[in-house]
Amino acid sequence: MDGKSVAPADEAAFWGGLKSGGLRAAVLQIAGTEALRPDVREVVFQLQLTVAGSRRGESRKLYASVGQIWAKTGAPGAAWQIVQGVRTGLARLPQPVKVNPDLYPDNANAHAEIADAEARAARENKRILLIFGGQWCFDCHVLDAAFHLPEIARVVDSSYEVVHVDIGHYDKNLDIVARCETSITMGVPALAVIDAKGKVLFGQKNGEFEKMRALGPEDLLAFLNRYKPAAAHSN
Repeated sequence: MDGKSVAPADEAAFWGGLKSGGLRAAVLQIAGTEALRPDVREVVFQLQLTVAGSRRGESRKLYASVGQIWAKTGAPGAAWQIVQGVRTGLARLPQPVKVNPDLYPDNANAHAEIADAEARAARENKRILLIFGGQWCFDCHVLDAAFHLPEIARVVDSSYEVVHVDIGHYDKNLDIVARCETSITMGVPALAVIDAKGKVLFGQKNGEFEKMRALGPEDLLAFLNRYKPAAAHSN
């Protein structure tokens, strides 16, 4: 989890600030627990908030991940207490607690995967969405989590073949980066869209998706809808 340490005393201020800031609903789910010692446990939560929007009657969702260390201190039978916490900032997209360990596997053959994706895209009238990044890239995992949101998954599944292209540490598959008229100098994830014949329809050049944690679902949906195949625009 990519977050900052917070003092237990700051938690009350955090939650109180949400309420005064227009909080309408909150969903808190336990994402994982681990016993570090018999008297020390780690608990990780995922938080989904519904807050008032800028227009009357409008609402929007915000997400955060919270990690807490609970411990029993003092005499036997003492109550559990929060002794340490980590929390991500509020974001418009879910912030993954655990990352997909196979998002950018070391042994992937990107050239072969793109060729297979082009063949499927030709059969199914789809585009190919290339996502340049690396296993070490937190924003790449934020993008992956966003693809599992229902409203985004529907567009991706119906209109795109997705290929994750590992750039290593900016030293791998650079020929594909160049062929797709894409720049990774401003960071990753960097996106490109090609058609079934390999024609480049979009190549990221200005770091548009490099800070995925700062973007919202509407930003990603607008992009996906813009470059999906023509027949899909009537869906």
